Amino acid sequence: MRILIRFCVAAMLLAMFAVRPAAAHEGAHDHDRDLPSFSPSCHAAAPVDRTAAAMIARGEWTCTNENWRSDVPSMWLRFDAQGWHDELAPRQLITRIARFSSITFYAVDDDGTMRSERYGQNDGRPFADGPVFELPLPEITEQTRMLLVRIEAPHSVPLMSEARITHDKTKTQWRPVNLVLLAFVMGMLTLPLLFDVNFYVVLRERFVLLHAGLVASMMVYVMFAGGLVSAMVALPLALIAVLAPLSYAIAGGLAALFVANFLERGAQSRLMRRVTIMVGYFTMAVPGFLALQFDVTQPFDDRGYFITFIPFIIVVTSAVIEAVLRGSRSARFILVAWAPIIIASTERLLRGLGWYVGPASYDQMLYVAIGIEVVVISLAIADRFLALRHERDAALTEARFLEQISTRDSLTGLMNRRAIEARFDELLRQGFNTFALIDLDRFKAINDLHGHQVGDAALIACADAIRANADRDSIAVRLGGEEFVVLLRGEHTLERAEALRRAIPMRIANQVPGLDLPVTASMGVVVMSDSSQHAMAFAEFYARADALMYEAKASGRNRLAYERQTVFKGAARGRGPGTNRGAA
Repeated sequence: MRILIRFCVAAMLLAMFAVRPAAAHEGAHDHDRDLPSFSPSCHAAAPVDRTAAAMIARGEWTCTNENWRSDVPSMWLRFDAQGWHDELAPRQLITRIARFSSITFYAVDDDGTMRSERYGQNDGRPFADGPVFELPLPEITEQTRMLLVRIEAPHSVPLMSEARITHDKTKTQWRPVNLVLLAFVMGMLTLPLLFDVNFYVVLRERFVLLHAGLVASMMVYVMFAGGLVSAMVALPLALIAVLAPLSYAIAGGLAALFVANFLERGAQSRLMRRVTIMVGYFTMAVPGFLALQFDVTQPFDDRGYFITFIPFIIVVTSAVIEAVLRGSRSARFILVAWAPIIIASTERLLRGLGWYVGPASYDQMLYVAIGIEVVVISLAIADRFLALRHERDAALTEARFLEQISTRDSLTGLMNRRAIEARFDELLRQGFNTFALIDLDRFKAINDLHGHQVGDAALIACADAIRANADRDSIAVRLGGEEFVVLLRGEHTLERAEALRRAIPMRIANQVPGLDLPVTASMGVVVMSDSSQHAMAFAEFYARADALMYEAKASGRNRLAYERQTVFKGAARGRGPGTNRGAA
């Protein structure tokens, strides 16, 4: 965990290093010949029918970085001609990508001459120098004393507050290192997406799919909000302006759903989990709708988009803190992963609401925070994967143990009746055609004279004798009490069964000393001549073998009675098999 925290701090310092030089050049008027860009001197909101002449004569200008608004019909920017020279005369307006209705330029000379150009949204040209687009200015001369810019129906405060005019669009506040950083973040996002796909192949958990969707949404956001997409393909300004905030809203909603599904059971209260899921769908629906920036939503969609993110920040932060306090290991990963992105998102929210004005390069911290989030959460998923696999392996081990308990006799370790009955038909098809039922003679006397502990020892010795003398074509079972069954297949099954029976008295005598008389066994054996055509169930075999075993006891005990069942191939269905009985 400490390593993750150090990684996050180092990444944020890298982002700050990338941002710092750009921000250092910010100013109302930049006279540096290497970065000849100029920010607005003043700004003002005005009715839609206010003319440029009226704004010059009696415009209510704000000449500080306050009162930026996007919920007005039109916004005016004023650039005063201070520091303009012929070789540095501005040629383009560069500003953040956002939706608007039209932008009109008015170049005003000292003698009152005014040159104007009007552009629609489709005239803006995005370029791979950040999330920005350019528009050409009317001619700027030595006599030009100001440039007025009228933006109708703006959908974003940064569209106006981050506007700059420059003589060279390549000399903007975004530097090559910023694009390199964006490419690095995209690489950070690609690997977790591949991990998620591989994890889901093994771990069919919903939270893996949710995180994959979250990563994909973040990749779309970085591509469009960072302007990286403009380096690869030319897209309409309106599409870029919509896809960036829309993908962020979807990512936020998926993040909340991910938290609700990823945290361990018991890490969230039932109420908090429901609220987290609700805020996830709310974030995708409401900010997602406002991100579309329809004309009818222009008066409120910019401010509404950022305000409706506040429930997400509050609820998700509360959910993670609650889980951490409940001892959740997964929540600790989420806390480390999301602390940078929540801080950076809050900064972006305040800037988007116009509470303060900062350079667009501050967004680099958000992009790096996104990269940190997906990498750390991918590590959390890997950690959770190992934990779930451990739980699964433990559950399988327990299941095998329980299965073994349910199919094995606890005293002797042989298979029990439940196990053999479940597999009996299959064993017959495999050729186990001899059913030998063994019963210890006068076993009750052992319990009465020597106690049940000695009786149990005799049963264990009997099982050991059967196990020691059985081969791979023999299956031993304890039915209960002093009854055992041996299934045999192959040749000479009757002789092999008799050998097992004869081994029992000697084994008991060796393992259980102090018995007055040898403990013998009687056996009833049923041999089916063709097990592939048998028509008898386990209960029928048992009934026939039991009757034969009692015949052996009635004949003096310590012997075998058998019966050969012959299936005639031409017999009609339902006819009984032939019988050949005997004793040994």
